[in-house]
Amino acid sequence: MTAPPSGTRTVYVRVPATSANLGPGFDTLGLALSVYDELEVTALAPGSLQIEVTGPGADEIPRDESHLIARTIRYCFEAVGRPAPGLRIVARNGIPHGKGMGSSGAAVVAGVLAAKGLLEFDGRGEAVLTDTDMLRLATELEGHPDNVAPALFGGLTIAWTENGVPQHKKLLVHRGVAPVVFVPDRTMSTWTARSVLEPEVSREDAVFNVSRSALLIAALTQSPDLLLSATEDKLHQERRGQAMPETFGLVRALRERGFAAVVSGAGPSVLVLADGPGRRLEAAAVVDEIGGGSWQPLMLAVDFKGGTVTTASDARMDTTRAGA
Repeated sequence: MTAPPSGTRTVYVRVPATSANLGPGFDTLGLALSVYDELEVTALAPGSLQIEVTGPGADEIPRDESHLIARTIRYCFEAVGRPAPGLRIVARNGIPHGKGMGSSGAAVVAGVLAAKGLLEFDGRGEAVLTDTDMLRLATELEGHPDNVAPALFGGLTIAWTENGVPQHKKLLVHRGVAPVVFVPDRTMSTWTARSVLEPEVSREDAVFNVSRSALLIAALTQSPDLLLSATEDKLHQERRGQAMPETFGLVRALRERGFAAVVSGAGPSVLVLADGPGRRLEAAAVVDEIGGGSWQPLMLAVDFKGGTVTTASDARMDTTRAGA
């Protein structure tokens, strides 16, 4: 692929993985995790499109106008009434695809941030995407705010919709919380995971999940010792177990041994919210014993920054923030 012409606008984007639901917080709670997709986006002459992708899922990702990041950038430009430029996209994927770690949400957020950067750094001013704008646009494309909110803003997020407009509240996670994600070889589509859910739930189950969701906020921000009770769920995980019995079986086995294990997003990965690094090592030993090495452990941290976008000049000053 040829280098971009001199004088073109280039931005650098870095977006974290996410785990949504966290057990009881169905379609509401999300957590940003320290695995990242990184990309370099250059504005070209209108009509041009060059795409290069490496990392997880690269072989399945289209290189044409249907590419999710390219579609998102065009969508954002149209939303502010600006003509979309041609694009050169160089993506380095770090987030596993189809594993319940928010890969599609991260791609949408990456496109929104790239559009924000290209709009702000084109010298014309006027079209600036605010945090509210970015969450709205990302939710319109993704369908739910629970993955895109933590990918945008980092940390633990509570997402909801008010008068048709997605909202979020970011919270800082207690430093004693140590996440580990166990990733299998197989994938699971979000549509399949949702298709097994019941359209209605009992009042008893709804009250149960409301109480656990409230407790989970306290556990993640103040009292990690409460995580096992706080991650109980009666709305979606057991029903989704019909589509991914190995995942639900691992969740159940870990919980029986005292670990706060949940289905990560729509699955099939399993997230354990351990109350300390030592406990997550114990969880990894249990999974290795149960799963016979078929689950890859990712020892992660909570990402507190969320997605970032920088220019080439910013990148020279701060290579970490630029995802270099």
